[in-house]
Amino acid sequence: MKVCVVGTGYVGLVAGTCFAEYGNDVICIDKDEKKISDLKKGIIPIYEPGLTELVERNYKEGRLKFSTSLKDGVESSEFVFIAVGTPTSDNGSADLRFVFAVAEEVGKTMNGYKIIVDKSTVPVGTADKVKEILSKNTKHPFDVVSNPEFLKEGAAIDDFMRPERVVIGAESELAAKKMSELYSPFVLNGNPIITMSIRSAELTKYACNAFLATKISFVNEIANLCDALGANYDDVRKGMGTDSRIGRQFLYAGIGYGGSCFPKDVRALLRTAEEVNAPMHIIQSVEDVNEKQKTRLTDKIFEHFKSTDMKGKTFGIWGLSFKPGTDDMREAPSIPLIYELHKNGAKIQVFDPAAMETSKYYFDGKVEYKKDAYATLEGADAMLLLTEWREFREPDFQKIKSLLKSPLIFDGRNQYKPNLMQEIGFTYYSIGNR
Repeated sequence: MKVCVVGTGYVGLVAGTCFAEYGNDVICIDKDEKKISDLKKGIIPIYEPGLTELVERNYKEGRLKFSTSLKDGVESSEFVFIAVGTPTSDNGSADLRFVFAVAEEVGKTMNGYKIIVDKSTVPVGTADKVKEILSKNTKHPFDVVSNPEFLKEGAAIDDFMRPERVVIGAESELAAKKMSELYSPFVLNGNPIITMSIRSAELTKYACNAFLATKISFVNEIANLCDALGANYDDVRKGMGTDSRIGRQFLYAGIGYGGSCFPKDVRALLRTAEEVNAPMHIIQSVEDVNEKQKTRLTDKIFEHFKSTDMKGKTFGIWGLSFKPGTDDMREAPSIPLIYELHKNGAKIQVFDPAAMETSKYYFDGKVEYKKDAYATLEGADAMLLLTEWREFREPDFQKIKSLLKSPLIFDGRNQYKPNLMQEIGFTYYSIGNR
């Protein structure tokens, strides 16, 4: 099938590449000439395991093309996926300017029947507006479809190639049938393609992310309560996770969620609910708890040193990205924590396996970048673990002790066992574990 994907960001590039991998003819469109030029050279603008190899192979074999010409992409394709950014606006709603601008241009360049697919995460009712814009700019027939993405950064290729489900929101039987045909090779394992109304599909993405964010904020509050009561959250987690009604996933306590999806989607859902006078009190609490949780480790640091004055103190930080497997710094808990320590006079030494470059937008001038994890600990008063990269899971603790001024660890991701840390001789702080 012939597919056009507008936008070569995280969702668009992964989607376009995976469609090409399954034999489709795909053209990815972006207005950024340098990005398109780099992609043709095999230079990938995002960090995602396995993506570079897939892009290079499919581009070499001619199934995947890159262009700045939306006209060429639309005219040569039956499916046009809109996968541009929908950042949070000042009032918390999703900024849809880029989506609408693409819809207008697509309408002006259509040369026959097209299926226009909203792949970007957009509020309920967006497809109606896209349809209205298209109608004003073309006389050709078209259908608008909602096809939300469910990609986890760091595992996006596998999520797209072997989806747990594919959600298709469509009014037209023809569009639903064509979309099902496009996705059929991806669900040969029997996982479902779920067809529903467009508005239901638009809401499904927000509902999923808001629920997962709710689990995270809930367990973080339980972990904080464990700190106050002297309980051990790791034990509580195991007791909860073995209940089949709850499940084991998203029960890990820490310093809050970040990234491009959960924060943005929670706020957009709250804004949507506000606009229709249907307040969501639980989801508002999820947002409030998460923002406070990001400073939980800072509070422990101040409490340990019995002061908020960090002048003369040096901290070695392991991990900056919002989660392992990505260089994404958007809404990362490391940001408010580092800002707070820097504001209070601390010297900060950092290392991240992937996010050193992307983090400079936030931290340039505030931190000292080191060549590896151990180098961040030289002369430091404490080690802070903020992102649970695999290479941080079983470090050389004796080496850590030798590098630190004193054996002090603040673990924001509960990676290490408190009893082991005590045996080795560390003063160890985590989230809810003793």
